[in-house]
Amino acid sequence: IPLNWSSVDCCKWEGVTCNRDSHVTHLSTPGKRISGTITPFLGNLTFLSHLNLSHNQFSGAFPFTLFHTLKSLDLSYNLLSGTPNYSLPVSIRTIDLSSNRFNGSIQSPFFNGAPRLISFNVSNNSFTGPLPVSICIASRHVKFLDFSMNKFSGNVSQGIGRCSKLEIFRAGLNSLSGWLPFDLYSVKSLREIFLANNQFTGSINSSIALLSNLSVIDLHQNELTGEIPKDFGLLSNLSQLILHSNNLNGSVPPSLMNCTSMKTLLLRNNHLRGEIMSLDFSPLQKLEAIDFGNNSFVGNIPVSLCLCRSLVAVRFAYNQLTGEIPACMAGLKSLSHLSLSDNFLSNVVGALRILMRCDDLSVLFLSRCFKDEPVPNDDHLAHLSGFQNLQILTLGGCGLKGEVPSWIGRLKKLKVLNLSYNKITGTIPKWLGSMPSLFVLNITRNHLTGELPREIGNLKALVSDDTDPNLSNLALPFLFDSLQYNRLFNLPRGIKVGNNSLSGNIPAELGNLRLLRELDLNDNDFNGSIPSELSRLVNLEILDMSGNHLTGEIPESLKKLHFLSFLTVANNDLEGEIPKGGQFDTFTNASFEGNPKLCGSLLQKSCPQRSAGGQDEMSPPAPAAEELGSSWYTIPFGVGYAVGFFVVTISLLFTSSRKWFN
Repeated sequence: IPLNWSSVDCCKWEGVTCNRDSHVTHLSTPGKRISGTITPFLGNLTFLSHLNLSHNQFSGAFPFTLFHTLKSLDLSYNLLSGTPNYSLPVSIRTIDLSSNRFNGSIQSPFFNGAPRLISFNVSNNSFTGPLPVSICIASRHVKFLDFSMNKFSGNVSQGIGRCSKLEIFRAGLNSLSGWLPFDLYSVKSLREIFLANNQFTGSINSSIALLSNLSVIDLHQNELTGEIPKDFGLLSNLSQLILHSNNLNGSVPPSLMNCTSMKTLLLRNNHLRGEIMSLDFSPLQKLEAIDFGNNSFVGNIPVSLCLCRSLVAVRFAYNQLTGEIPACMAGLKSLSHLSLSDNFLSNVVGALRILMRCDDLSVLFLSRCFKDEPVPNDDHLAHLSGFQNLQILTLGGCGLKGEVPSWIGRLKKLKVLNLSYNKITGTIPKWLGSMPSLFVLNITRNHLTGELPREIGNLKALVSDDTDPNLSNLALPFLFDSLQYNRLFNLPRGIKVGNNSLSGNIPAELGNLRLLRELDLNDNDFNGSIPSELSRLVNLEILDMSGNHLTGEIPESLKKLHFLSFLTVANNDLEGEIPKGGQFDTFTNASFEGNPKLCGSLLQKSCPQRSAGGQDEMSPPAPAAEELGSSWYTIPFGVGYAVGFFVVTISLLFTSSRKWFN
């Protein structure tokens, strides 16, 4: 973006401000895509007090020592590098070096000349060494400190307490360890503490409840132990309490329900326990997200939760809750995300009738509940027209009995359907292929029979990507195939129908699903040949056809699947030479075992040679291959593009050191 600097008078240039004596005092060029190094001649502007070069592409070092009159410096979002081995100017009040490539440790002399410093932000760089708490000795008026997303390590030494006016303290996403700094609890002005994603140990001191101005406490993804302080209820301004993924134990203090400003309460992945009905949630009228997942809470879902009318997201998954979903939850009109999987709930029909009235509900996890109950069918739900905004529905692992209900076909926005690990019988309905948004279908481990409908090849969301992607984050992250996701758009698109009794040929129409990344057909009764049309699945990464009755040769055209990182056709009746080249060069013999008629160098078995008359010369029979389990998790992955797949996927994780599921 070009700057308008054509005037002879530089005081008229875009982004330049001068004083009455025509001395440049402000230079501001954010977001102009300027590249190159920052010229040291800027130091000739001896009256320059404000410099903003943020959101450009500057590289190299910044000549800090040349600027003696600066009050405000913003270099954020550039490519600047180097180690700060200089002293800040005495006049400096605000510094933002965030999102650059600065490195090395920040030494005490850096702050010695900056007694007026109020705001200091070096987040998202590569700084190392101990956290520079010496800033609170030289700059006691500082109100804002952000050291997050660096490589700071070790214990946090005493000193933060000297920043008596500190309001915002952020040092998350580093490698800090030891106990939380004790003198932090003496800073009465604190409004936010963000120390997440470190290695802090020990307990949260009860003195934290005396910091009456606190609005945000985020200590998630550490190794904290002990109980949640019982006097948290004194924090009347607390709006976010994020303590998930630690080793906290004990019960949730009832006083926490006195925090009437609370909007976000995330306690998942701890060792918390107790009767959840003993908590009265009704005072939390501003509560939007509550996550108690993966703990050991018991009892029924509290009715008082229904009085939290602002609720958007609720997760109580992976606890020991019993009873039914309370009817009053139908009144939660803002509820969009509900995860109750892995509990001992009952009455799935009643649950769906209630939740169908939550008009905004888009994510519903109910897996591994409602043990051995009937599948809610059209007789139960036909007269209801809810779930019109539902995008994820999981009822896997419940042992539900019956057929795939046709009311699911009315869910036009449904993207993910999981009915796996049930006792569903009958055939796969053809109408599944006409669901306009569906791109993940998992009905593995059931008792389904008949053919795989060719109409599945018409799934619009797997055929073309002409629909507008929804890049917005979900209210709560969730696990899918042991990986954590914050957005539906990033989910790997797949069809999983393994471990049923499906028969007939594999439909050639599956080749239409060019956006498909996972195809699981294992352990059925499919016969006939492998369709060459599968080579049109150009985005396919996982293909499992093991444990069937497939015959013929492996199509050479499958070598075109350049992203295929996992393949198994084990335990079929395939014949001929295993294709060479492409991703086939990365697979092991485990991918092909259990097919006595297959040959090739991978199996160390030579293939029959053609005679002059065109007849095959029979080679000696190979010994029977050892039978191999059909799960793709037990068979070695191919390499090649698998590396790229995992790099892209890992970047979506909201990492967690403990396991939690939806």
